[in-house]
Amino acid sequence: MAGDLKGPGASVRAFSHGSGKMRIPTATYRIQFNPSFGFDRARRIVSYMADLGVSDLYASPVFRARRGSLHGYDIVDPNRLNPELGSLSDFHRLADELKHNNMGWLQDVVPNHMAFDQENRMLMDVIENGEASEFFRFFDIDWDHPCRDLKGRLLAPFLAGSYQDCLNEGEIKLTYGPSGLAAKYSHLVLPLKIESYGRFFTHRLEKLGRSLGADHPDFIKFLGVVYLVKSLPAGERTGERSEQVRLVKTTLWDLYRRNGEIKRFVDENLCLFNDGNAKPGATDPLNRLLSEQRFRLAFWKVATEEINYRRFFNINELICLRMEEQAVFTHTHSLIFRLIDEGRITGLRIDHVDGLYHPSGYLRRLREKAGDTYILVEKILDLDEEIPRSWPVQGTTGYDFLNYVNGLFCKKEGEKELTRVYRSFAGFRASPEGLVCDKKRLILGKHMAGDIDNLARLVEGTRAWDRYGSDITPYGLKRALVEVMCHFPVYRTYMNGETITQRDRSFMKAAIEGAKRESPGLLNELLLLERLLLLDFTPSLSEAERRQWIHFVMRFQQFTAPLMAKGFEDTTLYVYNRLISCNEVGGNPWRFGLSVQEFHRFNEKRARLWPHSMSATSTHDTKRGEDARARIDVLAEIPREWERRLRIWSRINRDKKRRVRGISVPDRNDEYFFYQALIGAFPFHERDLPLFIRRIKAYVVKAVREAKIHTAWLRPDLEYEKAYLSFIEVILGATGDGAFLDEFLPFQRMVARYGVFNSLSQTLVKITSPGVPDFYQGSELWDLSLVDPDNRRPVDFDIRKRFLKEIREECHRDIPGLAARLLQAREDGRVKLFLIHRALQARNAHPSVFAQGAYLPLEASGRFKDHVVAFARKHGSRWSLTVVPRFLTSLVPDGAYPFGREVWYDTEISLPPPSPRRWRDVILDRAVKREGAFSIGDLLGDFPVCLLVNEGSP
Repeated sequence: MAGDLKGPGASVRAFSHGSGKMRIPTATYRIQFNPSFGFDRARRIVSYMADLGVSDLYASPVFRARRGSLHGYDIVDPNRLNPELGSLSDFHRLADELKHNNMGWLQDVVPNHMAFDQENRMLMDVIENGEASEFFRFFDIDWDHPCRDLKGRLLAPFLAGSYQDCLNEGEIKLTYGPSGLAAKYSHLVLPLKIESYGRFFTHRLEKLGRSLGADHPDFIKFLGVVYLVKSLPAGERTGERSEQVRLVKTTLWDLYRRNGEIKRFVDENLCLFNDGNAKPGATDPLNRLLSEQRFRLAFWKVATEEINYRRFFNINELICLRMEEQAVFTHTHSLIFRLIDEGRITGLRIDHVDGLYHPSGYLRRLREKAGDTYILVEKILDLDEEIPRSWPVQGTTGYDFLNYVNGLFCKKEGEKELTRVYRSFAGFRASPEGLVCDKKRLILGKHMAGDIDNLARLVEGTRAWDRYGSDITPYGLKRALVEVMCHFPVYRTYMNGETITQRDRSFMKAAIEGAKRESPGLLNELLLLERLLLLDFTPSLSEAERRQWIHFVMRFQQFTAPLMAKGFEDTTLYVYNRLISCNEVGGNPWRFGLSVQEFHRFNEKRARLWPHSMSATSTHDTKRGEDARARIDVLAEIPREWERRLRIWSRINRDKKRRVRGISVPDRNDEYFFYQALIGAFPFHERDLPLFIRRIKAYVVKAVREAKIHTAWLRPDLEYEKAYLSFIEVILGATGDGAFLDEFLPFQRMVARYGVFNSLSQTLVKITSPGVPDFYQGSELWDLSLVDPDNRRPVDFDIRKRFLKEIREECHRDIPGLAARLLQAREDGRVKLFLIHRALQARNAHPSVFAQGAYLPLEASGRFKDHVVAFARKHGSRWSLTVVPRFLTSLVPDGAYPFGREVWYDTEISLPPPSPRRWRDVILDRAVKREGAFSIGDLLGDFPVCLLVNEGSP
């Protein structure tokens, strides 16, 4: 198998699904599009991806987003491509280049939310026209909110201070332009409803009459169009009304542009309305005008306690859609389906499926319209959880795989000792369940109190409230809702009135029982919620009452996922720091390591149920890069040496700390976290240290704010943060004495060397396990990135192209020699690129084995059996065999390779009969003949991992 095998297009096979054929990717490559990396830049790396062995471009959202968006999830128009990524012809050239290379396009789709922004014309139309807007029911807004100031108005919580202060300081301005009257605050511009134009344009109207003359044709026209406003059909979605609104706006703007007196009159009115500093009461005209609008400007913190629209998580700037409405689905997906029909998009990745009101209903609609398109959902699963099997999708975006494969390299036997080290150093004693519940309560109290109020009102609207909850107060009900949500064990359930699975019932019951144990004083309230959440319907319910009951349950389920994301993923995972490589999206920091048998069971189930689900190891949402995790995992193998080093570093750095309000900064838990982050992300080369210091300083500010112990996004403690940053600068920067780095670097470099072997093992396991391997942009070299935005830094594709070109050329001459040289120079990451290239070439050459093949767990025997992960894939007469090592700190000394029988002794693996005798090592391109069992020392004789494919028949 010298040189290249067939390109990725050759590996794509059509798999039956319904009446058509589905294109299943062989491997995907995730690109984070942004204004600096658009369609044309992506087109220039298509041939590189194809040469690497990738079959599909996996694109972040490419639809029109807020100006300057760096990620594309703040969409303002789902039916237009983002012009900041390039022109339509640029998009077409990229799609054509992919087709030319037999590659597909997997597109990230955002069905749950859009940006709350003036560029969102649908939302602006709602704000301007209310019920007369064709988009009135598109957004998840409660227009009948009980708060007097929100009834019929949309909260706009974007002011940096109180509304009155912003008004008095003249920060809120009235503007006028071709689109009409609008309120402007900073970058936000919200249109005024047409019905309020009369208040502005008739203000001091007699002065305009005197200056222009009552008989002037322009004055008569001005009067006519202003008074036309009063006769507009209110709340009617008619063509006549739309035409009249257009007539009012265009006529007024035409008069303003060509008549100097009218322009002066309007400009003077603007000055009068905007004069917030002149004298007390001067802002009253503007305040009265704003009070009539369909929006209510407010201090941004108001949204934490009072909100009448559903947000993406707790982000005010992202307003959610009612995707359960057929009209919303049809309108927002029209471009997506057109691109599918044109063959430009071949797969869909559905963002945040848990945010949808009715996920299964949405996915059924999507499948019906998208036909035999490859579909994945972004879904965070507990390690023992799976997506509903009824969903018409191919799987998830692979966080479950990420955490299972990481667990392989986290040595379970080190848990007890590492727990002792963590408690001893950081003094951390909180129970897992208590910590998670506390952090969820914090999020609900500080960020989502308004959402809980809204849920409680839905409960009050059910008939069950009347009969079974007559003595329950709204306050008690809200407390009970908080407790149930805090004890919820997974991101969400999927009850919808059509089907209620045992899985969903068990999760609901677990949450309620946990709340009962924690809060026995709320028993009556919890019993009521138990009946409601388990849909234990009262027999006498009317159909309308039944629908209201189901609506509450479905709405409740929409909020458990964002609470888990913010309370657990974005808070707890920055607080509990025993081994931060376990603190990953979809992970469980208290589930320390996995046995080989547990990993095999996961893969067997995956091969049987979800063979085309994605296998990810780094994404734009992961807490750290895959190779940083692989390094940190090494600490689980050497907890006592880790403890010894901690004590030394802490002693050296003690006088580098500052005290802030009696706290030594960083505190012991933050310090423990910081040393792990350093070990994981520290660069291979000293020349990269200055940039790394800037990156790690930005990272720790985000980390301590997410932890919400000493500082937080809502209320930053800048003194604590500055003291922490000063600590980093002194121990890492040129101003320090270098004592810490002198002690730190030898240990860190040792860990990094073992981490390289973990990384290579992880990479091969990902490529050959059941599922579609995904490669996050740039991670084909060492991925030592930190959490976003650090992991969205620009990728140097030129160096990657050059490295791959050299590797491919060398593969035609001397593959074993090349492998040896790359291992010697492993710091530059080429050895990982080489492995990916060789393994993907094998996957492309034998697609049925990896896409459809059975998964055969293999158990090693001998002295070091626990240090081996091995499995086979089989389809027909074709076999593959994957063998990788782990836990090498106790197997080989630092700097040595895990090669040969002198390392592995009698360790071997056997294959089930009948199995092939003649094989080829597809990484090193050499023949391997089996006589009985395979010796691990022979398979790992010259390279740290091994992939075999059989030659001939068994």
